[in-house]
Amino acid sequence: MSSTVLYMSMSLDGFIAGPNETFENGLGDGGARLHEWGVLNDPDSMGEADRAVYDDFMATGAVVAGRGTFEPAGGWNGDHHDGIQIYILSRHTPAAEFAGWPNVHYVDDLEYAVAEAKKAAGAKNVMVHGAGLTQRLLAAGLLDEIQIHLVPVLFGQGRRLFDHLGPEQIQLEPLQTAQGRDATHLRYRVLR
Repeated sequence: MSSTVLYMSMSLDGFIAGPNETFENGLGDGGARLHEWGVLNDPDSMGEADRAVYDDFMATGAVVAGRGTFEPAGGWNGDHHDGIQIYILSRHTPAAEFAGWPNVHYVDDLEYAVAEAKKAAGAKNVMVHGAGLTQRLLAAGLLDEIQIHLVPVLFGQGRRLFDHLGPEQIQLEPLQTAQGRDATHLRYRVLR
């Protein structure tokens, strides 16, 4: 059965993007540093731990993302990887440059987005992208797993991943820790 999995690179002080994040500067100032461990590299040059995470990431069967993540990333040119279906949570119609891509679906309902992504993914996992979306999925009990790729850098400012979770604690079960070349990969199951 498919699981919803957040894959997120994060600074040691909890930031997933640097300061001055804009549409044209989607990761903020210095934000690319968070992805140097893997996704910006040639997979064949990765160490064993980084490659295992990368392969897991690339084996997902669908993506659910927020519009604020998808559009500044150029919509991944309509294909995140391998032609998988992409569900964008948004209350607005897509911008002209993102409309008409056959693998991209703008939806306005969180539960519908997850259900459709799981259906499209089949037995594969659903990749989750975006801080706001992650917080909403956690609040709704729809996020199954969190994978944090902790990068040894302190940003001091930018966008945090877990800023608006509410007063209730969310318990996590540690599943795996692996040390990569330039990130510590942490994997947790979300307990309900």
